[in-house]
Amino acid sequence: MRIVFAGTPDFARLALQALLAAGHEVALVLTQPDRPAGRGLKLTPSPVKAAALAAGIEVAQPRSLRLDGRYPDEAQAIQARLAEIAPEVMVVAAYGLILPRWTLDLPARGCLNIHASLLPRWRGAAPIQRAIEAGDERTGVTIMQMDEGLDTGDMLLERVVPIDGQTTAAALHDALAEAGAEAIVAALADLVGLAPRKQPEQGVTYAAKLDKAEAALDFGQSAQILERRIRAFNPVPGASLRLPGLAEPVKVWRAQALPEHSTAVPGTVVRATAQGVDLATGQGVLRLLELQKAGGKRQPAEVFVRGWQP
Repeated sequence: MRIVFAGTPDFARLALQALLAAGHEVALVLTQPDRPAGRGLKLTPSPVKAAALAAGIEVAQPRSLRLDGRYPDEAQAIQARLAEIAPEVMVVAAYGLILPRWTLDLPARGCLNIHASLLPRWRGAAPIQRAIEAGDERTGVTIMQMDEGLDTGDMLLERVVPIDGQTTAAALHDALAEAGAEAIVAALADLVGLAPRKQPEQGVTYAAKLDKAEAALDFGQSAQILERRIRAFNPVPGASLRLPGLAEPVKVWRAQALPEHSTAVPGTVVRATAQGVDLATGQGVLRLLELQKAGGKRQPAEVFVRGWQP
């Protein structure tokens, strides 16, 4: 099938590579412009661009696709190129740009999106993190037909991925990326036979974009909620707190909600041992298992405690 692919991060890279492995013709890849990265802030291509160039695929990086937007010349150039290509379908995965109406209408079979949740739960920007934060026991990917709404299109195919008490956002991202790559290949193989289904009106939730301010842990919350937030924000934006005796915030990478009660003020260090740093919360005790000082390396609690006096 003749495809145009639109995507940017690693999540999308796996889908692109799966489509190529399945024998589809990817005539053009759309991806975000190169961004500064690393200590030297060197302009760096997206994972999707790197994969596309390695496969010899034409790449375009418009700053906008809106014909009436800030970069109309770039949008018009892409419109003309897509008309020349005449794709049967456009596959979209974490692209990062809004697709205007003309883009949705151009492919003969429309635009298919790989969304990292079981719609209609967790529409929006951060479905992976919000699912863990909320304590969901499962999530997945949905292949849907795109419309002009925010993840509101008809559903074609789903794949379920479980979430357990150890799942971090990093691990769930990788599992969903693999599921999404398999699902889009399966959907295109049976595109004629798949019956579009309207999303249920009930059960809609929105996954708000992550904010760096959310990294700071609020110990007025319960230990269970805080433990989920730590997993949800691993690796980005990372969870942090301030500990006595340290001038800079400390990042927390792993924690455990203990089945015990404390009458101490929330945020108080109850004890610090080789097993972990235990803090009182609004409900229960949170044990920090892996921490990182500013400018340092990630350390298990046993090592961290030896170099810190509360």
